[in-house]
Amino acid sequence: MEHKKKSVYLDNNATTPADPRVIEKMLPYFHETSANPSSIHGAGRRARDAVEEAREKLSRLVHCRTDETYFTSGGTESDNMGIKGAAFAQSERTKIITSAIEHHAVLTTCDYMKKHGYEIVKAPVDEYGIVDLNFLSRAVDDKTLLVSIMHANNEVGTIEPLKDIGEIAHRHGAIFHSDAVQTVGKIPIDMDALQVDMLSLSGHKFYGPKGVGALVVRRGTRFDPLHHGGHHERNKRAGTENVPGIVGLGAACEISMTEMNTEEKSIRELRDSLWIGINKEIGEVQLNGHPENRLAGTLNISVKYIEGESMLLNLDMHGIYASSGSACTSGSLEASHVLLAMGVPHDLAHGSLRFSMGRFNTKRDIDHVIEVFPGIVKKLRAISPLCKN
Repeated sequence: MEHKKKSVYLDNNATTPADPRVIEKMLPYFHETSANPSSIHGAGRRARDAVEEAREKLSRLVHCRTDETYFTSGGTESDNMGIKGAAFAQSERTKIITSAIEHHAVLTTCDYMKKHGYEIVKAPVDEYGIVDLNFLSRAVDDKTLLVSIMHANNEVGTIEPLKDIGEIAHRHGAIFHSDAVQTVGKIPIDMDALQVDMLSLSGHKFYGPKGVGALVVRRGTRFDPLHHGGHHERNKRAGTENVPGIVGLGAACEISMTEMNTEEKSIRELRDSLWIGINKEIGEVQLNGHPENRLAGTLNISVKYIEGESMLLNLDMHGIYASSGSACTSGSLEASHVLLAMGVPHDLAHGSLRFSMGRFNTKRDIDHVIEVFPGIVKKLRAISPLCKN
């Protein structure tokens, strides 16, 4: 009798499995309460009530007003909506400042804005992935329209000093946008305390459904819509609302509010256990990212003398699912732009792996990786022309 291969999912920064409690909340809105929330009849009003209830839950999670939230299809749309929308709403300022390690949803949007006459400045980072605040202080001036810096990096998990960055941006009247896709639902967020004017998030990064997210825009921050059509989302995002997805996003927010602190502790213990085990069993491995100031579930390492892709394929054959770089660029053979910006040598950047733990991982999962991974590394190093041992 063939035994089923054990499956260990450690790619939660790419996407998380939807929590069964989230799915349960969503189900009625696919069929039983499936009306358009813009309809004025009773069924439509019930759908509208569900959307507004989810908006209230999201607002409590990130500490903002309900009329400051705009539902979108996810983080990429929110980033585009924030950056382009802020630019299109004015014509006086033409400089946009971001960092060298942003997600491509921000970097590619900035490249697009450059083609349309905007000056794009990319702030460098240190060896841990922390944005250079001295550089920002010099770069932000009266021509600066927007500063867009992520809350935590999707590859290495390093958490950025948003409050300090926001203060620098506001000193010259610039708008501060943050891609918080990796942090919402995982660590506490207070937009006032962090000095953030616009914040992007996505449901599938914290156990909600794919295809739904939000842009939070503080009152008084001007931005133009990207979508035109109906009056939806207070005339800022045309298109019939994704009611099941929005309900699911609200449910994910509610769960995070009650479970975030205990969950963060348990996930951090799994991450540290994995790092200790890898360090013990495998030599010449480098930790990438800040050793302490990073997301609890993110462990990015470089294994000397072998390529990340080879390790991923071998892990996959053992039912262990991790990643090399970010999921959105996993089809590329280029080294991670994040690691290169942090000063990681090209060969080590090519030998990087990201294990990202989440709500549904267990100690048994970690033990299984520690049991399997050293053998994979040993086998690959034995055939590597770079390894002299």
